[in-house]
Amino acid sequence: MDVRQYYRKVREIEATVTEPYPLVVSLETSDGGKAGKVSEVSRELAAKMIVEARVVLAGEEEKELYFQQQAARKKAAQQAEFARRVQVAIVSDSDLQTQIAGQKSNHSLEIRK
Repeated sequence: MDVRQYYRKVREIEATVTEPYPLVVSLETSDGGKAGKVSEVSRELAAKMIVEARVVLAGEEEKELYFQQQAARKKAAQQAEFARRVQVAIVSDSDLQTQIAGQKSNHSLEIRK
């Protein structure tokens, strides 16, 4: 393919893509590319990969599924982070009674002041 023709096609396709970061679906390629992987890429990269027949623009169903998966992954990551931060302390009854008694005496001291 002529270099001028290549870049002309890239510019034409880039002009038709409306989103700044479109979703593309990979195609199987002779150099080991796997079909069906959805990715979010820049318009420029999407146009180049479309011209090279490596990807196609994602359809509405593929977009919806991709964003649902991303939301689920984000929620799982947030839950994992929350679980990492939760701290549990095992306190015996005698320690608990001591702490409660100490809080009551501190509270009564504050009221007397």
